[in-house]
Amino acid sequence: MLRRLLVSLVIPALLGAAPAQASPEFEAFIQSSLWPIAKGQGISRELFDRAFAGITDPDPTVLKLADNQPEFTSTTSAYLEKAVTAPRIDTGKQKLVDDGKLLDAIENKYGVDRRILLGIWGIESNFGKDKGSMKVMRSLATLMYSGPRKAYGREQFIAALKILQRGVVSPENFVGSWAAALGHTQFIPTSYLAFAVDWTGDGVKDIWNSREDALASTANYLAKAGWRQGEPWGWEVTLSKDFNRGLIGRAKWRSAADWAKLGVTPVKGGEFSVPDAQAFVMIPQGIDGPKFLVTHNFMAIMDYNLSHSYALAVGHLGDRIKGGGPIVAAWPDVSYDLTFAQRVELQRRLTAMGYETGGSDGRFGARTYEAVLAFQKKAGLPLDGNPSAKLLERVRKGT
Repeated sequence: MLRRLLVSLVIPALLGAAPAQASPEFEAFIQSSLWPIAKGQGISRELFDRAFAGITDPDPTVLKLADNQPEFTSTTSAYLEKAVTAPRIDTGKQKLVDDGKLLDAIENKYGVDRRILLGIWGIESNFGKDKGSMKVMRSLATLMYSGPRKAYGREQFIAALKILQRGVVSPENFVGSWAAALGHTQFIPTSYLAFAVDWTGDGVKDIWNSREDALASTANYLAKAGWRQGEPWGWEVTLSKDFNRGLIGRAKWRSAADWAKLGVTPVKGGEFSVPDAQAFVMIPQGIDGPKFLVTHNFMAIMDYNLSHSYALAVGHLGDRIKGGGPIVAAWPDVSYDLTFAQRVELQRRLTAMGYETGGSDGRFGARTYEAVLAFQKKAGLPLDGNPSAKLLERVRKGT
């Protein structure tokens, strides 16, 4: 399935972008590199010129935000604090009432929980209030011109041209996030082409001005990503004292009922609401922090945005909109005795040894903690899941 990037929660204006100054090199890049691509896709010269009218320099804000997506660069607890807020919860609850008939119809057609749709809508654009105002073609040209996201930029550039060619939106009004995420629920161009639907039946798949089209398109995306009707995204859980920590991670799928037999229980007591749901145990901020049993629906949300923090925020915001309470367990301090360079080294070494850490960025998320536990198990070490300097020394020696 397609992976998409989340529009940054950082407001571009706060980054202090300097006044634009024409760049002859960038203008030459547009004509010598981008026009041939557009021409090869059957785009007319007239449309191409309209798309790039007034674009004379790369956007420095794009490159800053590309390297600072909060769902990838902050801890899960810090991300949730900014993403799941009281105003968003209250607005989501009101949307349940105001858009009840619409949400009923969409849920009946696609089988996707309406609270999850509201969670995505709330986090992506604050329920349509912050859909992005950056020029899509300038953003994509900037990503293709420099930085590490050239392949992403090229793929989305071609898709964006096709959107313009269809006349869905005019070049002058083609705006979005730094990553060219579009509309109420921030579809990237390739996702728009693959999953956008015309819910209103007016002949236009309008995710910019129609919340109906946007929410239905998002439900269509999640349904195609494997959403299972009637199952939750997951539960916050507690682990028994004798729980085998070697079972933590996405390689260990079991039914919720089977997990209960192994000492995994809902944090608020009682039984799992869907005992047959297949799930795995996830620790997004270490073994001492909140623990979750997450289902295939959690992975469907991750298909929308490849971040555990994002998927957890969407699921939790949906639960809060439904009337649920905050996460029960306290979030732990993660200031380990490792420098940034040592964090990166630990991830790189574990990856080289075959343990998937989710990247070597120095940020410890669910995948890194899973990798640490897997290494400790293979090396015969205590399964404390602690990515410490002592562990790094052991990893340097191998298993």
